[in-house]
Amino acid sequence: MSETQLPPHDPLPGTSTPIKDNKPLLSDCSFQTDIPAFSLASYLRDHAFVLVIALFCDMLVGIMLKTLGVSSAGIIAIIGVITGCFLTAFILNYVRKVAFYRNLQTTLESLCAATYFTSLITEPSFLEGRIAYESAAIVSKKANAEQESMVEQTDAYRNYIEAWIHEIKTPLAAIKLMLSHTHDAQSSKIAREIERIELQVDQALYYARSAAASKDYAIREVNLAHICQETCKRNARLLIERGISLNFNLDPDLMVLTDEAWITFILSQFVVNAAKYDATTLTFVARVEDANTPFGRTILEVIDNGCGIPAADMPRVFERGYIGSVGRKHGSATGMGLYLVARLCDSLGLNVMLASEEGSGTRAILAFPHDRKRLAYLTNS
Repeated sequence: MSETQLPPHDPLPGTSTPIKDNKPLLSDCSFQTDIPAFSLASYLRDHAFVLVIALFCDMLVGIMLKTLGVSSAGIIAIIGVITGCFLTAFILNYVRKVAFYRNLQTTLESLCAATYFTSLITEPSFLEGRIAYESAAIVSKKANAEQESMVEQTDAYRNYIEAWIHEIKTPLAAIKLMLSHTHDAQSSKIAREIERIELQVDQALYYARSAAASKDYAIREVNLAHICQETCKRNARLLIERGISLNFNLDPDLMVLTDEAWITFILSQFVVNAAKYDATTLTFVARVEDANTPFGRTILEVIDNGCGIPAADMPRVFERGYIGSVGRKHGSATGMGLYLVARLCDSLGLNVMLASEEGSGTRAILAFPHDRKRLAYLTNS
């Protein structure tokens, strides 16, 4: 059996890398930079030419004083005063800059969004620092303007997609209504193709919503058995056509915290995949783990006896556009279904995992946390 253990408490979208939104959280965005460290050694190396010039000036002053007949003690005293003044100014200049540049480097290593840069560092007092600070402020403002423009374009595109989906469902519903008055074999085939179109339309809708910054779902208690049964009813034609028998090993009173529409779409992906990949039985099983604890959760397993997933494909099943050898063999995969499942589960604060053995079937596992506060944290973080 090829699988990854479902973690006891923390969310992990299955066997692939969790799909997370790029949120500007400073504590989670550290990375290495190539900026040279502003240390005393680097400062001396950078000002080596100045030090050489200063040493040359000391020697020149000494020669001039010697020519003028100043005593050796006087020459040493004068050169000492000049050198002391120069070194004092040199060190004070270093001290004035070191705090700013070290703060700059630390900030850049943990920075996730360019727009935050100038608010995280103090404006320096020296000229070069002020030039760098003001330049960064201008870049941050431009980055912020570009980001706002991109958000507006994304929102406009998303609104267009949702409007298009709303409009396309009207003729699809009309076609289904017309087909309901005919009962020949051809009508049944057309109805099946209409259902396939509706499934793809739903995928487009949920993809648009999963990428939105706003929350298009409402977390509330829903009956798990009812959701599973309704999901199968929505796909009844496909299940009957493929001769798939259903088993519901679910407590009829078991409630979970989730969004009803989103979880129905997620379960539909598992049901359609089972039918698509040669399953003859589909079983829904649920259990409760760590009840009455902060880490309590309900585990739902959707088990099929289809062709299964090769072990080599398991680490990538949740990647966008990844089809795998089974998908290529059947020729109807898009690589978007499980990708959307992972994204939606991440948004809903659910754990999701696939466990499969080639030739023996697949288990899709969902974990619903019981703690409302923890769920609120996950969906808002």
